Amino acid sequence: MLIVHGDRCIGCGECDEACSFDAIQVQEEIAVVDPDSCTMCGTCVDVCPEEALELVRDEGKAPGNFDDWRGVWVAAEYKNGEVAQVTLELLAEAGKLAGKMDTLVTAVLMGHGASSQAEILVAHGADRVLVADHPELEYFTDEVYGNILADFAAREKPEIILAGATAMGRSYIPRVATILKTGLTADCTELDIRPEDRSLLQTRPAFGGNLLATIICPNHRPQMATVRPHVMKAAPYDADRKGEIIEITPDPALLMHSVRVVESVKEQVSGPRLSEAEVIVTAGRGIEEEKNIELVRELSDLLGGSIGATRAVTDAEWLPEQTQIGQTGVTVSPKLYIACGVSGAIQHVVGIQGSEIIVAVNKDESAPIFDFSTYGIEGDTKEIL
Repeated sequence: MLIVHGDRCIGCGECDEACSFDAIQVQEEIAVVDPDSCTMCGTCVDVCPEEALELVRDEGKAPGNFDDWRGVWVAAEYKNGEVAQVTLELLAEAGKLAGKMDTLVTAVLMGHGASSQAEILVAHGADRVLVADHPELEYFTDEVYGNILADFAAREKPEIILAGATAMGRSYIPRVATILKTGLTADCTELDIRPEDRSLLQTRPAFGGNLLATIICPNHRPQMATVRPHVMKAAPYDADRKGEIIEITPDPALLMHSVRVVESVKEQVSGPRLSEAEVIVTAGRGIEEEKNIELVRELSDLLGGSIGATRAVTDAEWLPEQTQIGQTGVTVSPKLYIACGVSGAIQHVVGIQGSEIIVAVNKDESAPIFDFSTYGIEGDTKEIL
């Protein structure tokens, strides 16, 4: 809160003039704060000549004793009879984190018929698999899935819970964090462990993707993060890996929900999905005109790939929104990624960093995309295409 020390305030009005939110005014020769308007920015504190203003922040809950919290969990995503690729990617990353913490990796698998996939999770890195296989879990509802995962976590106390930043993960993982009264970092691109206190270092794009921020959750457990698909690499299938598979019957109260799924319809698409394509040719602002999209499309067809776009291209309606790659679009990890007239803004780069080979074509030799590319071609994009 913002505190006014009346014995120091001389009613000069410097704070009133400096406040951009009209949150402080001088009344009867003393500064008065409107708590509903004050954003705690501290500008008024900096300009006060008498040091009559003091900003007191709530530092939150003090770090507790987390000795009972152990293990790295992955919330497995099961749909259409199989485990999602992002789950396998997270198991590999969880294994790296668990190795630094000398602990185990546990996968939590929920869904009707999901038990058939438990061995696959073990083969991809899970030391334990907690399976909730129940007819009520045939269709996903964030209410039920969130309740079950939160119940398991409250009883077993994992240090870390990871999940995919997918439509499913984004729907129910925040509910889990709320129930457990802990923090959640969404759309992470990098994870690591701080050895001295076992804090999970969660790196993600911030401020519109213009910088990368590393976030920690020092005062609460579990530490929770979601990771976008194709940002990390899955470990190879290892049929010789051994792990413990534990079948758990959810409490009937956890299966109660207020939403009834009437029907689930699988989207029909022609050709490979952009997120699954092995070759992608992307059009950026540097192609200059809509008619030049055909040059990008022709190259994509010749290579048997898919066509992608930057936000500038989709905003101009040269290509549909579902082709947008980047922070606010699709994350991809093709074997070959060709960027045509793409500048290389961080918002776009976070969506392609899983690519094996990146070829950049741009006439601007100082374009940031060249810093991330495997091969670069400097020149007019239209002529090169």
